[in-house]
Amino acid sequence: MSVVCLVFSFAFAAAGDAAKGKALFNDPNLGGAPGKKSCGTCHPDGKGMEKVAGKKEFNLGGKTQKSLEEAINMCVENAIKGKALDPKSDQMKDLVAYIKSLKGKAAAKTKKAD
Repeated sequence: MSVVCLVFSFAFAAAGDAAKGKALFNDPNLGGAPGKKSCGTCHPDGKGMEKVAGKKEFNLGGKTQKSLEEAINMCVENAIKGKALDPKSDQMKDLVAYIKSLKGKAAAKTKKAD
């Protein structure tokens, strides 16, 4: 295997799967939550998440989170009452991939409506 293929394979594997992330985003049992609501309850179809992909800091619940992973865990723990996900887990990578896939979708929907 060439170095280029190895680097590409590693980068692709580390990126996460947006389709799996979407399923997790809508899973009311994410992080062992009691099943009453999911991320999608507050953000149907990812609404409001379109601009977070490039952000470096988040202010949620009066606290500053230094990464998207920290912000996701803040919501998992406080909004849906689950346990924090390992920031390096496949679930977290998939959630991040899904949220990043939403970047610019609000603008695209607005253009379609015009």
